[in-house]
Amino acid sequence: MKIGVPKEIKEHEYRVGLTPSSVRELAHHGHQILMETGAGMGIGASDDDFRQAGAEIAANAPQIFERSDLVVKVKEPQRAECAMLRSHQTLFTYLHLAADKPQAEALMKSGATAIAYETVTDNQGGLPLLTPMSEVAGRMSIQVGAHYLEKEQGGAGVLLGGVPGVRPGKVVIIGGGAAGAHAAQMAVGLGADVTVIEKSPERLRELSAQFQGRLRALFSTREAIEAEVKEADLIVGSVLIPGAAAPKLVTRAMIASMAPGSVAVDIAIDQGGCFETSRPTSHSHPTFTQEGVIHYCVTNMPGAVARTSAYALNNATLPFVLALANKGVRQALKDDPHLAHGLNVRDGRITHRAVADALGLNFAPLKAA
Repeated sequence: MKIGVPKEIKEHEYRVGLTPSSVRELAHHGHQILMETGAGMGIGASDDDFRQAGAEIAANAPQIFERSDLVVKVKEPQRAECAMLRSHQTLFTYLHLAADKPQAEALMKSGATAIAYETVTDNQGGLPLLTPMSEVAGRMSIQVGAHYLEKEQGGAGVLLGGVPGVRPGKVVIIGGGAAGAHAAQMAVGLGADVTVIEKSPERLRELSAQFQGRLRALFSTREAIEAEVKEADLIVGSVLIPGAAAPKLVTRAMIASMAPGSVAVDIAIDQGGCFETSRPTSHSHPTFTQEGVIHYCVTNMPGAVARTSAYALNNATLPFVLALANKGVRQALKDDPHLAHGLNVRDGRITHRAVADALGLNFAPLKAA
């Protein structure tokens, strides 16, 4: 199969769909890999690195899209990329369509098959291709939150870990999944006062056991969120409903109750965000202030640590890319129901119910598609 990897064109996105080691593995299985020149520069991989791994270097994105059967990316296709897709092609990348109806409509118009990393599942009901980036974003959320709490950045001047005689900063994490747990690990490690709010009693027990009393694990109610957010120096939103728009669990009134110079980091912004005051930002303009609270809502947080992120992502995606290439897309989807859950668009129709519901579009069952 001809597999194409274009250079990411979203602002300040440095990751790449396939690393040299992934290219070598695919080439070993007899596939032809086309890399756009410079695609790996953001992770320190040169065109020569990809050539030595077995790839051919293409001069530009149009060549990649014209010659490829399977296009592997990291971030959602931008409008120019959607326009280059054709009906015989398959796109495998993060899509996050629930918060982006124009992109969904552009993919439908292209007629291409679009498989979303973020809705592929596993035997435990998890999201194996979202998990590595959730882990990165969770860890980063505490890093960036601590940075923007500094007075020079407009923050309240709070050190999350405190010092002897001065209380530590209070961190409230809403959602105890992969991102939330990794945020908690970082915050606890810094010595912050940490609370995780989660709706699953089983997950609350797991977090309590994991952190052995070093954080508070609270059941999610509106009252609990309201009370904890009010006292927080840093809140992290890490709530996810696979394929669907994130619920707005933190209202504007709750944000307004926080002390001026507090910080809100919304990891769920790719799915629309879980704070009522959130709106997407970029690495070039990462923050804005609402109700006196600094908001960090960058839609591709892991892109800031591109090398770590790209290799972590490839560790998870490579087996699925191999399945699609070795078996062909139709057979791979038939053989693996978890990969089939990743199918979002096919033949101009939305094939994931949560996405269709979020966008108000008609849903086409997988078998019909």
